[in-house]
Amino acid sequence: MKTRKAYYTSIALVVGVIVIVNVLSTDFFTRFDLTENDQYTLSKASKEVVSNLEDPVTIRAYFSENLPPNVAQVRQDFKDLLIEYASLSHGNLVYEFIDPNKDEKLEQEATQSGINAVMINVREKDEMKQQKAFMGAVIEQADRKDVIPFFQPGQPMEYALTTSIKKVSLVDKPSVALLQGNGEPSPSELQQVNQSLSALYNFEPLTLKDGDEIPAKYKTIAIVAPKDTIPQEVFTKLDNYLKSGGHLFIAMNRVNGDLQTAYGTSLHTGLESWLAQKGIMVQDKFLVDTKCANVTVQRQQGQFRIASQVQFPYLPIINSFADHPISKGLEAVILPFASPITFSGDSTVQFTPLAYSSEQSGTVSVPTYFDVQRQWTKGDFPLSKQVVALAVSGAVVPGVNTKMVVIGDGDFAVNNQNGGQQQALQPDNLSLFVNSIDWLSDDTGLIDLRTKAVTSRPLDQLEDGTKSMLKYLNFLLPILLVVGYGLVRMQIKRRIRIKRMEVSYE
Repeated sequence: MKTRKAYYTSIALVVGVIVIVNVLSTDFFTRFDLTENDQYTLSKASKEVVSNLEDPVTIRAYFSENLPPNVAQVRQDFKDLLIEYASLSHGNLVYEFIDPNKDEKLEQEATQSGINAVMINVREKDEMKQQKAFMGAVIEQADRKDVIPFFQPGQPMEYALTTSIKKVSLVDKPSVALLQGNGEPSPSELQQVNQSLSALYNFEPLTLKDGDEIPAKYKTIAIVAPKDTIPQEVFTKLDNYLKSGGHLFIAMNRVNGDLQTAYGTSLHTGLESWLAQKGIMVQDKFLVDTKCANVTVQRQQGQFRIASQVQFPYLPIINSFADHPISKGLEAVILPFASPITFSGDSTVQFTPLAYSSEQSGTVSVPTYFDVQRQWTKGDFPLSKQVVALAVSGAVVPGVNTKMVVIGDGDFAVNNQNGGQQQALQPDNLSLFVNSIDWLSDDTGLIDLRTKAVTSRPLDQLEDGTKSMLKYLNFLLPILLVVGYGLVRMQIKRRIRIKRMEVSYE
């Protein structure tokens, strides 16, 4: 009787412990992050931003309830993140969750705040239905507000949340200038760059008129893809700006590739000569690479024109990067019609390559004709690890320590290309630009967060044998583990059975 009572008591205690642990785990939890890039571990930048809050930040999370598990996980992940942020904020971060689906007024409130519903498919009783789902948040401090309209399932949310908190808590934004007046793209043509930088900087166009000096308020000046000849007076002002401790970001086209005419030529703006005086040589050659993007080619087949994708080595995909704050964590940057860069400066300047071509790359002299039907051979790619982006620091101008970033392509961050059509940037293209501005402006806190998510792991860059091995390993490993576990259990039970059959067994 006592044994049975003790048995039921033990069961009740175990059930009680499980219930208590589950209740407490919604607010108090720990987890082990085994992901390659510590995706579920708060970065140093997030911890600093949240722990240094001086005034309260309020977060209103508009999330629908009773959603499918894969979508509902977004709500739980965001709640877990807010719990960690709140615990680090010393009471300066408070949050609440609101379900707009419960009340028409709450739905209107969410919509007016900038959070619109998305329609998702929900299966109920063997039929598919569409349901409104809200998955966004409003971040407020004093009279400043920022909105995250939608959290994409499967995407990391730490960068978006930390950036929003920093945006509303930052009173005096530093200023960054985009040089204009020499054929450069406008801020509207750098739409994604403009949007990303404007969160933390006053990103402003700057046209240098006769007699004007560069205002000292600018921490960094960006020179992107000039097409016209730059007056010598502008270079004098840039030298004076560097002497005052300013920093420069330069993304330039040394060559010009035009897919409409299928012709490539050299481009002279004066910027190449000015950089050469500082030991930075941007070659007037096209970089070609076996790892490259595709172009669409129209082919005639009978009475029909068929569009097909053809690899185009003049659009190299860069996936070799230095362990540097700007490039660490980047995985794939497309540099259309890029040029290699070399450095011949003295020891007073520290030269750091940021990005390289692949081990099978080469160069093509200008002028050249782009033959998309060309059959490329291994002999066309005799070079390896050509530098396409670099950072320099030290005495770039005599007697003054400053910093510059130079990239051998000016169009990698431009949204308006190919006749003015809006094109979304490769995620790492945007990160390379914005990380460079952060590093030059001495604000490196959010660099690691931008590259925390995996952006490109293409299987087509693996050998066929490796792809086959991974495919079969992914399929067979779970089966082998189950079979192995079964064999071990069978062997253990067999030994127990033999032992029980022994005469001496009691």
